[in-house]
Amino acid sequence: MFENNRFSRRGFLGLAGGLGVAMGLAACGTSGSSAGGAVKGTTSKAVLPSAAPGNWKEVLDKVNTKLQSDLGFNFDAQFINWSNYQQQALLKFTAGEDFDTALQALWLNMAQLQQSGSLTDLSQEISKYKNLNAALPEKLLASNTWDGKLWGIPQVNSAARVQHFAIRQDLADNLGFSTIEDYDQLERFFYAVKEKGNGVVPFGANASNTNLLAVPTPTAMFNAESWENPDTIAFAFSGKGVFFIFDKDAKQSGSSKPVPFWENAGVVDTLRRIRKYHQDGIINADALNADAATIKSQWTAGKFATTWAITDGTSSAALPALQKAVPGAALGNIMPLKGGLSAKPNQTFQADNLVVVSSKSGNLDRALQLQDWLSIKENHDLLSYGVEGKDWEAVGDDKFKQLSDYSFPGYALAWRTSLERKSASISATEEKIFDWAQNYDNFTTDPFASFIPDATPVKQQLAALANVVTEFANPLYYGLVDVDSQLDKLKKAADSAGLPALQAEMEKQADAYLKKS
Repeated sequence: MFENNRFSRRGFLGLAGGLGVAMGLAACGTSGSSAGGAVKGTTSKAVLPSAAPGNWKEVLDKVNTKLQSDLGFNFDAQFINWSNYQQQALLKFTAGEDFDTALQALWLNMAQLQQSGSLTDLSQEISKYKNLNAALPEKLLASNTWDGKLWGIPQVNSAARVQHFAIRQDLADNLGFSTIEDYDQLERFFYAVKEKGNGVVPFGANASNTNLLAVPTPTAMFNAESWENPDTIAFAFSGKGVFFIFDKDAKQSGSSKPVPFWENAGVVDTLRRIRKYHQDGIINADALNADAATIKSQWTAGKFATTWAITDGTSSAALPALQKAVPGAALGNIMPLKGGLSAKPNQTFQADNLVVVSSKSGNLDRALQLQDWLSIKENHDLLSYGVEGKDWEAVGDDKFKQLSDYSFPGYALAWRTSLERKSASISATEEKIFDWAQNYDNFTTDPFASFIPDATPVKQQLAALANVVTEFANPLYYGLVDVDSQLDKLKKAADSAGLPALQAEMEKQADAYLKKS
């Protein structure tokens, strides 16, 4: 669940934490084996974001007792605070440090690492591991393959990911908004909360949301046009920076005609709407500098009426903590798509998060044996949820009740759609949305679904434009500045930093993709 650019939720999405790099790791051997064979006396090490979970030592001991018995090696993890993860993970690859796997994604460093030869191609490997292979749908693997190469194991718990809103359902009921089915109703709810919500802020945003608030992927949080017509997915080199929007007739014409996001009328309308929301107190004033962990804690403390959510079924997990702070609170999810869940929004089916194997220091067999082992339900449950009876208890076949504060970042190592349990506190609305998101047939495959632009020819421009986006685009995303004057500054700065070359390269590659697809 990550939450940056292609998050979360982008995921990640609620992604937070910070132990830093304090965990020491055991020495790692280099011996290999055939698929399924034991790699004796070694440790498979993973580089993971967030903090070490509560009760981590006990869970890790139980994992390693079973892993040693089953496969003859141990597991260890180095946890890095989300605020430092992107930079620190890249440095570890660059230095050739001793680890097998790490979380990577387009919104992190994946394109750069692939182009530098730091990642292992897994396209011919997955089929050798029966449990792992069985847990990964063919469409998922195909959608995450770049020019015939699979550079990471997709970590998903649903077929598709569409961002939407988690909502304080108790507030919505009290204010006469028990059901919200379109953007106009949602906006009226925001203003009702502002007027009658006793200091509750209508929406809580964090510093990772940026383009997700305005640029369609296929929805954007405050882009009413994207909720009406969820048929556009913006693309950027390396999944971040300047996003481009392709012509709606590109598939038929063969011409992508990319334009930067600020030339799209729906996006500009959204920036004006966000500006008004900021001025009216609809969005928290500190959003640009508020980290995800802070907003998550404020959400569970009852400060906000809505916040970011994605179709991974996890937003309801905040309910127990929220109810401790606000007795009687309830959560729900709203998806104000025109046509509701029959809308069939566009999807690329590219995973936000992938487990990659280091080509320089990682042991491929050992890494994939661990992934195969985690594709068995009891092993998956142990690492993902902790010690049964102490950290969690089963509720039926597919749900669990959390008993402790154990929270492992499964999205970074062990997410398997067929194995994930839903929180016992999941709301009826979120469960309906989550179940809908499991079926590929509920979505429209985007014309550029497998398009991954190569950033190599425009590295210099990308570096320059990254600074431009930070200085001029990010304040727009949060409504902190006048839209017209800031857009003028953004356009001038972008042109000076090399936008024309970037746009031309995007068009060249996108048109070539259309010819091949």
